[in-house]
Parts: sequence; structure tokens; C-alpha cells
Amino acid sequence: MAELPLLVVDSANVVGSVPDGWWRDRAGAAERLRDSLVPVAARGIDADGPMEVVLVVEGKANGVESVDRVRVVRSPGEGDDRIVEVVRAEGAGRRTVVVTADRELRRRVTELGAEVVGPRAVRS
Repeated sequence: MAELPLLVVDSANVVGSVPDGWWRDRAGAAERLRDSLVPVAARGIDADGPMEVVLVVEGKANGVESVDRVRVVRSPGEGDDRIVEVVRAEGAGRRTVVVTADRELRRRVTELGAEVVGPRAVRS
């Protein structure tokens, strides 16, 4: 059986894309995003089938735990560097999609062969 496509989500960037008060509770906002990704893991970003979902968190969201279908990866430093590490280590040989609007991160992961979509792809 082939590996599922990999979806790597830039938590800080996606959470920050909607001014809903996330800055008052960064961990809570990351948990809400994590929970909203469970159905995305099942259906894919374009209803194109299941995906392995990795949510990269940093800073005050580093206490967020994984749940069934969404693996949380903590970043001890810069979240973008951790995202690049995940793409490099786990994305080789399979479709890899990174969710971010960060221009520099987009450049870095596309150089590794990943596709990039904006936060709207996973925000409801």
C-alpha cells in the first residue's frame, strides 16, 4: 500500500490568518485548529482522499498534544525551520503539501518538492 500524501500545517500562520482573538489563548487556538484538521485528514484538502496530517506548533502552543489522525510536532525554536525539517525527513517520494501564507517558507519547501496552499485550504 502506498504512503498517504503528507499535509504539513504551519499552525502559527494558519491561526494568525483569522483575527478571532487567537492571541489571547494561543494554545487554545492551536487546539481548535488541530481538531478542525481531523476531517481534513479523512477527506484530504480537495476531497481527494485521506492524508497524513502533521501540525507544527511553536511557542505558547508547544503544549498541544496529538489526537487521532493529527500528529502534533513541537518546535523548540523557529516553527518554519521545523516545518522544513518535517518536509525533508518525511516528504521524500510522496506528495507533500504545506499549508502556509509565509512567502519565505513557501520558497523553502517548494525547493524540496512540496506543494503549497494557503490557510483557506484548511480553514472552515
